[in-house]
Amino acid sequence: MDKRIFSGVLILLLLFLSLGGADKEKKAYELIYKDVQLLKQKVLQLDDKIERNSEDIRFIREQLAELIQLTRHFQAEQASAREDQKKLPAQYQILLDKMETINRRLAGFSEDLMEIKRASLPLTEPGEGSGEEGAEQASRPLEEEGEKTEEKAEEESLPSISPNLSPNEIYNMARSDYLKGNYELAIEGFSIYKTQFADSPLADDAIYWIGECYFSQKKYDQAIEYFNELILNYPNGDKIPAGYLKKGISLTEQGKNQEAISVFRLLITKYPLEEETRIAQEKIRELESHHERY
Repeated sequence: MDKRIFSGVLILLLLFLSLGGADKEKKAYELIYKDVQLLKQKVLQLDDKIERNSEDIRFIREQLAELIQLTRHFQAEQASAREDQKKLPAQYQILLDKMETINRRLAGFSEDLMEIKRASLPLTEPGEGSGEEGAEQASRPLEEEGEKTEEKAEEESLPSISPNLSPNEIYNMARSDYLKGNYELAIEGFSIYKTQFADSPLADDAIYWIGECYFSQKKYDQAIEYFNELILNYPNGDKIPAGYLKKGISLTEQGKNQEAISVFRLLITKYPLEEETRIAQEKIRELESHHERY
């Protein structure tokens, strides 16, 4: 009887143990299943993130492609603008040539008018006039006669002009002498022109070229004197920008850098679109960088 009881207890114990092991296996399986589900969720989340990142990358690539296209277009426009800027000096020179041609034609018209005026003046013979006029002439003060003598002496100091030469021919001869380096002859010719044909459209050009002749000889004081005469007496002349520029360079050659910079800045302010302005800006940069170094 005791053996039977012992056997029953043993069987119950074994059943209990077997049931407990099954529960543990069941719990372990449930835990693994939960872990697998969590991993699946995380994988799905990663897939979503990868997809979103791929879309962002595609968007960025599209934006980069547009930027590259815009950059190329901008570079092409810059290259075209640089080409246009290179053409500007040539166009400017063409305009100058046309203006020079127009000035020469105006000078020719002016000469024709002068000749017509001279031809229309009545000729007076010596001793002609009434007795009263003769008395007035005889009674002029000696001072007036002295002034006329001085004026005549000044006129005689300049070489006489051949009657066969027109004002335009005189100007062209002086210009030719300048180009050949015959500066004294050029100064002489331009001086005759500006003195005897002061009303001509090329009178201001003659003054400018006198300054250029002195500048080419490194006689900067005389050059500045004539450039100043040009600027003061012909403020609307076409040679004014060049006159300012050469005056500034003359001052630079004399070591008067601050005065030169002032002249260059005045040129830039008054004539911002002229070619001389670009040169003046370069001169200012050179002078200021030289000043900073020393």
